[in-house]
Amino acid sequence: MRIDKFLKVSRIIKRRTVANEACDAGRVLVNGQPVKASRNIKVGDRIEIQFGQRTVRIEVLNVKETVKKEEAADMYKEI
Repeated sequence: MRIDKFLKVSRIIKRRTVANEACDAGRVLVNGQPVKASRNIKVGDRIEIQFGQRTVRIEVLNVKETVKKEEAADMYKEI
């Protein structure tokens, strides 16, 4: 699954276009490397997202195309 879609489906970022823009601006890192929005992710990848002064670090636990709102938090864990 593409990183921009994962961020939207897991509800870390509200809209896919915003996730796409964050990737293009270099604010999203996967395993320590800046990535484009088209980068595929897999279980076990570590993602860092910079939101202004705050940095969110997560580890991918599950990759699903669609999930319910209640299950979205089960796709990752914050580290």
